Amino acid sequence: MTQRKHWVLATGNRGKIAELTRLFADAGLDLRVTPQSELGVEAPPENGATFVENALTKARHAARITGMPAIADDSGLVVPALGGAPGVRSARFAGDTADDDANIAKLLAALDAPSLDRAARFHCVLVALEHTDDPAPLLATGSWAGHIARARQGTGGFGYDPVFFDARLGRTAAELDAAAKNRVSHRGEALRRLIELLKNR
Repeated sequence: MTQRKHWVLATGNRGKIAELTRLFADAGLDLRVTPQSELGVEAPPENGATFVENALTKARHAARITGMPAIADDSGLVVPALGGAPGVRSARFAGDTADDDANIAKLLAALDAPSLDRAARFHCVLVALEHTDDPAPLLATGSWAGHIARARQGTGGFGYDPVFFDARLGRTAAELDAAAKNRVSHRGEALRRLIELLKNR
């Protein structure tokens, strides 16, 4: 694969754009990545039952609209005590137009019972396609184990970061600076794996 190729990043999420752009820059892989939001591409419906399905849908949609190779992320929070929710609906847990605060409020309310296990895990799937009909997409995954804090802590990050507590670090994701978060996060792990796949393809 030609490393200098110009890729479309199939997301409009500003938090994901910031993290992925920094991770690509830090990886030393000589490629150019432009978010689909800068190319006039709107997000497709995310109806998949898994992160893999949704990532593939987003990548194929962006590649089809732009004619460019595409990289897509689908990620979310899985809480076993809630049957795996929020899961693939993490960004829409409190409704299709919900913001981060509403999603966190619903999550904390759902875990209000003292007997509920608060273990949680972030999952990320990254997909890279040469073109819409690429029969062999590259796929990389990452995960980050922690538990749900009882109250918000920290002002960094986005999504569920203020309530996702990493016991090894003694902090929530929102209390970590960008570099520290990228070293341990699900998205950082997935992107490092994807970069190796891109280098070796």
